[in-house]
Order: sequence, then C-alpha cells, then structure tokens
Amino acid sequence: MLKCRDVPQQSEKLLAGELGLRARASLRLHLFICHNCRRYLRQLRLLLKTLPGMADQRSASNDDIRRTMENLRDS
Repeated sequence: MLKCRDVPQQSEKLLAGELGLRARASLRLHLFICHNCRRYLRQLRLLLKTLPGMADQRSASNDDIRRTMENLRDS
C-alpha cells in the first residue's frame, strides 16, 4: 500500500497524466483512507489552478497572497 511520504510524487504524476492504472488505483485507495493526503492533493490542484493567473504579474499583491492562503486553508 502507498505511504503518505509517496503521495507528493505520485500526485504530481497523476496531475501530469503520467500515472499508470495500478499506481493510480493505489493512490486513489490511499486518498480514500487518508484525509491529510486528500487535503494535500486538493491544495496542489488549487495552487496549479491559481498560478497561471498570476503569471502576468511581476509580484503578487498582499491581497492576492491573503486570498490564496485562505483558499488553501479552506480546502
């Protein structure tokens, strides 16, 4: 069974579409059981969704940082 320490690497592969059927099933089973890893994957997805919108800005404003941190906390 997959361990929590393996989830970050597997999550990145999952989001990149590089995870095979067996590895994907193992990750999904672990996520079903582990609340903390589910939260990690939700936060990673949110971060990846948020970053492209900030690419055209030289630096994020304090409001942007605060909103992003609140969204991460709430997910």
